[in-house]
Amino acid sequence: MIAGGSVAGLASAMALSGIGYRVLVLERAPKPPQWSIAEATSWWKRPTVPQGLHSHTLTSLGVQVLRERAPQVLAAARVAGAPTLDLTDALPASSTHRAPEPGDHELVALGCRRSSLELILHRAVSDLPGVTIRHDTTVDGIELDRPAQRVRAVATGGGERIPADIVVDATGRRALSHTWLRNAGIPLAADRTSPAGLTGYSRFYRLKSSTLPGLINRGNAVGDIFSHYAGVLHPGDNDIFSIALATLPGDRALHGLRTRAGFTAAALATPGLAPWLEGGVSAPISPVSAITSPPNAFWGTASTQQSPVAGLFPVGDAACITNPLFGRGMSLALEHAFRLADLLAGRPDVDIAQRKAVARMTQQLFLPWYEQSAASDRLRIARWRAAVDGTPAPAPVRTQDGPPGFDEVAAAARSDGTVWRGLTRILMTLSTPADVFGDDTFLARVRQAGPPAPARPEEPGRDELVRRVMAAEGILV
Repeated sequence: MIAGGSVAGLASAMALSGIGYRVLVLERAPKPPQWSIAEATSWWKRPTVPQGLHSHTLTSLGVQVLRERAPQVLAAARVAGAPTLDLTDALPASSTHRAPEPGDHELVALGCRRSSLELILHRAVSDLPGVTIRHDTTVDGIELDRPAQRVRAVATGGGERIPADIVVDATGRRALSHTWLRNAGIPLAADRTSPAGLTGYSRFYRLKSSTLPGLINRGNAVGDIFSHYAGVLHPGDNDIFSIALATLPGDRALHGLRTRAGFTAAALATPGLAPWLEGGVSAPISPVSAITSPPNAFWGTASTQQSPVAGLFPVGDAACITNPLFGRGMSLALEHAFRLADLLAGRPDVDIAQRKAVARMTQQLFLPWYEQSAASDRLRIARWRAAVDGTPAPAPVRTQDGPPGFDEVAAAARSDGTVWRGLTRILMTLSTPADVFGDDTFLARVRQAGPPAPARPEEPGRDELVRRVMAAEGILV
């Protein structure tokens, strides 16, 4: 039984069906329309997935999982108008080592809206034998076999009891297994959390031509995380792209980003985005959606510290959340679902040993990304706060023998193609920071890199961005 029919839940259904389980998915949202992907995405309402209204991308890890585990889903996405993006097209023109290298074939992303990918997954999973998806249904709790300390059933919001050997918590950021375990009298392990420090604003546009109007400077995106805000454009399916702007929560001077005029003014001021918004190039197809991101979190219920309940497994965001600026959520959910199935296939006995093995696997997968996101966010929040307050920006702290910071690596990547590949593999969730920074050859290249190519185009200063947003709203400044 899988609670939640979003990316993590649907991927889990596909993976567990593939190793012989009969699967029931219980999803709170209504059933999606049976129209084309392009039409249905506008009508499928997902009140429990507020982030679905925002910009998303599928990093190289997610593409790799689909290639190897669910090629029919990747093929359906391509048919539905989702382009694959060759990230090596963004290799800096002045860098060394521009010739193709082993591993370059993995540096591919998928331009696809989250709603489109969910619909494609939903249809693929619905066609699987032994899988049932039931909509308009919630899971209110679990029933335990106390002597064996294992799951034996779930209780729905309608009062139904459904027996189950395995219960997968795919309820996303709500992570309802916290509540289920607490109500069942099971002590909860402590969570690891760290502020994401992010309020995001997203809007979707449709290109009026199939020709891209500007360079995709990040391979799968245009724009960057700047010294006091973020502005990033992601190509999507069906000639649709999204723009995401992000600020510190509570930044009242940029509250106007919630308005169409203020959002447009900030997007036009962001390096690389203006060509996409010129008259005749694109047209907006959505209002501006705002969201405050939850903190980075590795939930204690998914950890090795949790008092184990056999057969209960959180997946995806129900196990770990990282800052959406990194775009890793969907890719990690896909990887987690199939790793879970692999482990259960090798250890089919539903017991405490199996549950402990899943917790170890989950920590191994997520903790490196939680730690990287938490560390990056602490530095970014401090820099953005300094910009808002008008104080000097803090410099990254590292010991003489410690690993280089991301700023140092990014500078070296502009002149060294091998360093660029290592950094890109981290950004695309293919290699952990420890894997890349633990390579002595990589570190030597970072330290020996020549003068970097010219830096990215200059961003608008804090005062200039605020002035433009307020002027767009008709506020005299």
